[in-house]
Amino acid sequence: MRVVWIISLLLLHFGYLQNVFSANVSSRPAVVNVGAIFSFNSTIGRVAKIAIEEAVKDVNSNSSVLPGTKIVVQMQNSNCSGFLGLVGAMQLMEADNVAVIGPQSSGVARMVLNLANELQVPFLSFAATDPSLSSLQFPFFVRTTQSDLYQMTAIAEIVDYYSWKEVIAIYIDDDYGRNGVAALEDALAARRCKVSYNAGIPPGSAVSRGDIMDILIKVALLESRVIVLHVNPDSGFTVFSVAQYLGMMANGHVWLATDWLSSVLDSFSPLPSDKMDSLQGVLVLRAHTPDSDRKRNFLSRWNKLSGGSFGVNSYGLYAYDSVWLVAHALDSFFNKGGIISFSNDSRLINLERSDLHLDALSIFDGGSLLLNSILQSDLVGLTGPIKFDADRSLVLPAYDIINVIGTGFRRIGYWSNYSGLSTVPPETLYSRPPNRSSATQKLYSVVWPGETVIKPRGWVFPNNGKQLKIGVPIRVSYQEFVSQVQGTNNFKGFCIDVFTAAVNLLPYAVPYQFIPYGDGKKNPSYTELVESIAAGDLDGAVGDIAITTNRTKIVDFTQPYAASGLVAVAPFKRLNTGAWAFLRPFSRLMWGVTAASFLVVGIVVWILEHRINDEFRGSPRQQLITILWFSLSTMFFSHRENTVSTLGRLVLIIWLFVVLIINSSYTASLTSLLTVQRLSSPIKGIATLKASDEPIGYQVGSFAEHYLIEEIGIPSSRLVALGSPEAYATALKNGPKKGGVAAVVDEQPYVELFLSSQCKFRIVGQEFTKSGWGFAFPRDSPLAVDMSTAILTLSENGDLQRIHDKWLQNSVCTSDTAEIESDRLHLKSFWGLFLIIGVVCFCALVIYFIQIMRQYSRTAPTESLPNGEGSSRSKRLQRLLSLIDEKKDPSKREPKRRKTERSSSDSVLETSPKRQQAKFSTEVDIIPHNSRM
Repeated sequence: MRVVWIISLLLLHFGYLQNVFSANVSSRPAVVNVGAIFSFNSTIGRVAKIAIEEAVKDVNSNSSVLPGTKIVVQMQNSNCSGFLGLVGAMQLMEADNVAVIGPQSSGVARMVLNLANELQVPFLSFAATDPSLSSLQFPFFVRTTQSDLYQMTAIAEIVDYYSWKEVIAIYIDDDYGRNGVAALEDALAARRCKVSYNAGIPPGSAVSRGDIMDILIKVALLESRVIVLHVNPDSGFTVFSVAQYLGMMANGHVWLATDWLSSVLDSFSPLPSDKMDSLQGVLVLRAHTPDSDRKRNFLSRWNKLSGGSFGVNSYGLYAYDSVWLVAHALDSFFNKGGIISFSNDSRLINLERSDLHLDALSIFDGGSLLLNSILQSDLVGLTGPIKFDADRSLVLPAYDIINVIGTGFRRIGYWSNYSGLSTVPPETLYSRPPNRSSATQKLYSVVWPGETVIKPRGWVFPNNGKQLKIGVPIRVSYQEFVSQVQGTNNFKGFCIDVFTAAVNLLPYAVPYQFIPYGDGKKNPSYTELVESIAAGDLDGAVGDIAITTNRTKIVDFTQPYAASGLVAVAPFKRLNTGAWAFLRPFSRLMWGVTAASFLVVGIVVWILEHRINDEFRGSPRQQLITILWFSLSTMFFSHRENTVSTLGRLVLIIWLFVVLIINSSYTASLTSLLTVQRLSSPIKGIATLKASDEPIGYQVGSFAEHYLIEEIGIPSSRLVALGSPEAYATALKNGPKKGGVAAVVDEQPYVELFLSSQCKFRIVGQEFTKSGWGFAFPRDSPLAVDMSTAILTLSENGDLQRIHDKWLQNSVCTSDTAEIESDRLHLKSFWGLFLIIGVVCFCALVIYFIQIMRQYSRTAPTESLPNGEGSSRSKRLQRLLSLIDEKKDPSKREPKRRKTERSSSDSVLETSPKRQQAKFSTEVDIIPHNSRM
C-alpha cells in the first residue's frame, strides 16, 4: 500500500508540473513577428540580410531562448530613401511586428522614428551612427552599434597623437555627414585642434566626377594636408580617384577615412587594382569586435552562407547580434507576464475611409515593457558584450585603426574610450586601471601616402600665389634691432637677420612680404601690432616683440631668440673719493655697536679688576681715564694695564679675538674701497622706485608702461615717455629736480645698447621680469612650431650668437655694467662675535657679584637695629659699596701651600740681621690700612 501511495503522489506531482509548464508555454505565442528595414543592395545591406536570416535560424533552433516560440522576420527594402523607408515601416506596422531591426541609414531613421514613437514599437538600428539621434527625441530608438561620436573622438585623438592642428573635412551633405563632422569639430576643439575647412558633397547619385574635382581643387589650395573623409562608398571611391589624379595622394598628404571604407574592404577585399592604388597610405577606422570562438565559428561558415561572393563586415555582426538581442528581450518580456496585443489609435479612427488605410496601424500595448527588456539586456554576442549605459549607448566602444598597404591592409593599433590609443587589444586593458597618459598612447609605424614612413608635417603653404603678410615695426630708436631701408619696404637689423636665417632652415619655401607697421615718427605700439595678427590683418610679426602673458592669450610665439626683461637705469656717483671715505667700510649701526662694545668691555674689566689690581684704582677721574684708555688701546693691542683676575683675563682674551676680526675686516674693506672703483646710487631697484614719488622714464611703445601701472602699481602720472637713447641720457642727467627722471625702466637689450655709449649710468637692482623676444603668428599656426625648431638650431650651431655680435657688439664701456650695490660691512656679519663677548661679560659679572655677596654675608655685622629699618638698609648698602670699593688683601689670596713655604723661608731669614730688618720692613708694609680712592 505504501508503494502504491508513493507512485500515486509522484504521478500527481508530475502531472501538476506538466500542466504548469504547458500553461506557461501556452501563454507565449507560437510565432512572433519582427520586422527589418534596410537597403538590400548596399554594401552593408547585402551582409546584413544574410546575417539577419542566419541569426533567426540560430535563435529558432536554440531551445534555451524563446522555448515554444518562433521568430519570423519580415524585411523591407528602404533603398537608402527616406520616403521608401517610411512606406516600408508603415507596412511593417500593419503586420503587427513587435520590433523592427533597422533602419540602416541615419536619414531614413529620422523619417521612421516618429512613427515608432507613435506606435510604441522599438527600432533596433545596427548601422544608423548619426550621433544626433537622441533617445530623448526618439525614446523607442535603440542603437545596437557604435555612435559616430566615438568614431570622431578616435579620429581627434589620432590627429592630436601626430601633433597636427588643423584638418579638412570632406563629408556627404546629409544628416549622417553633417552631424558626424559636428561631432568631429567638438572632439578636435577639446584638444586645441580644429576643422579649418568643410567640403560637403551633395547626396545621391546626381553628383558627378567633375563636381568632386571642383571640391578637391579648392582643398588642394588650402594649407592643411590632413583630410578626414566621411562619406558613403560610392562618392568615397570617386574622391580617392580624383585625389590621385590631382596628385593629392602623394607624399605630405594624410587621409583619414571613417568606417565606411573598412566595411567595403572587409566585404570585397581585395579590391580592383585601380581602387587599391588610390587608397595607398590611407588610415581607416573599423568598429572593434573582440576575437571569440563563437565569432570564429560564424566566420568559418560565412563563405557557405554568402556563396563566396563577399565577406562579412562589422555591421553584419551587429545585425546578427540585434536579432539575438530581440530574442532575449522577448524571452524576458514573456517571463515578466508580457502579452502581445495591439490597440487602435483613436486619432486614426477618423481616417478609416481614407484610401491610405491608416486605420490598420495599431499601437503595441507592450512596447514600453519590451523596450525596457531590451535596454536591461546583458549578454555576449559576436561583437562582444551587449549592454547599454545610461545614455543607451553600447558599453566599451572601441575601434581598430588600419593602414591600407599594397593589395590589403594591416592593423596599426586600437582606440578605445577606456584607454585611448594602444597597440594592445582593448579587452586586455579593461582589466587594468584606466591610463590616458601620453606615455601609454602608442601606434605602430604607418606607411603614409607616397610610400614613406616619415610622419607628414600635415600642412604646407598654399600654392595659390599668396604671400604671408609679416608686420614689421618701424622703429625710430635702437635701429640696430629693426630699421627700414630708406625708400623701400625692406628691413634690416638683428631681428630681421634672425628671422631670415630661421626661414632658410625650414625644409620648405615660405613666401612672405614685410608690411611696415607704424608712422615712422615714434615707435609703434607692439600690443596693437600683436592684436592685428589676432584680427587677421597680418599673418605674423617680426621684430623686437616681447613675449608677455597678455599677448600669448591671442597669438602664438616662437621660441625666444633673445633674452629680455625689465631693468632700471639710474645715474651714479663714485664712492672712493672724499675726505670721509675712511668711514665707509662700516655702516652707522656697525660703528655705533663697535664703539659701545669698547666702552662696555672697559667697564666690565674695571669692575673685575678694581678690588685686586692697583692699576685700576685711584681717584674717580683717574679710574674713568683708565677705563677709556684701556678699552680704546685694545683696538691696537697696546694696553699697558695688566689683568690679574681670572674672569678679567677671560673677558680680555675673548674681546681681543673680536677686535682682531673687526680690525682685519675693516682693513680689507677699506683697501678694497680705495683701490677698486665703487659706485653709488640713491635708487637701489624697482622697490625704491615704487616707494618714492619721483618720475620714471620708459620707452615709447614698450610693454614697460603697462607693466609698471598694472603689475607694480605705479601711477601713470609718474611715468614719462622717452623716444630715443638721447632722451634717456638727457632725462637722467637733469634728474627729477630739473624736469628729468630718477630712473628709466626698459628691456635689457635696449639698456645694454644704451649703456655701451653712456658710461655715466648703470643698472640698479635686479632684473625684475624674465621674458624674451619671439616672432608672433596666429593661434595654432604650424609655422610657429617649425620656426621655433629653426631658432633652436641657430642657437646650437652658433649662428644666433654671430648675428648678435654683428649688430650688437658692446663697447669698452659696457664692461663696467655691474649692478650698483653698497659694499659696506653691516652688523649682521658680526653679530655672532658681539653676542659671544656680551655673554662672556655677563657671565663674568654674575660670577663676580656672587663672590661679592658671599663675602658680604660673611663680614656683615650682627648688631641690633636701634635706628629702625630704614637706617639699617642704608648702612647695609654703604657696607656693600664699601666692600666693592675696598682693596682686597693679597695675603688672603695666597694658597696654604705658599703660606707654608713662606713660613719656612722666614725662619731661615731670621738668622741674618739684615734679613730680619728686611722682614720687619715688609711686615710693616703688609699691615692693612684703609684703601684710597
